[in-house]
Amino acid sequence: MSEQPYNPELHINEEPRNDFVDVAYGFMAMFGFVVIVSALAMIFSM
Repeated sequence: MSEQPYNPELHINEEPRNDFVDVAYGFMAMFGFVVIVSALAMIFSM
């Protein structure tokens, strides 16, 4: 009986990524989108 328990650390990531950089890019993109929409809303409300 050589049953190995599932160990996620043994899984080879097919596409290595830096999670922190992905999250940082996501926050920056969302912030930029909100700023642009807010600026357009302010301009059109004048």
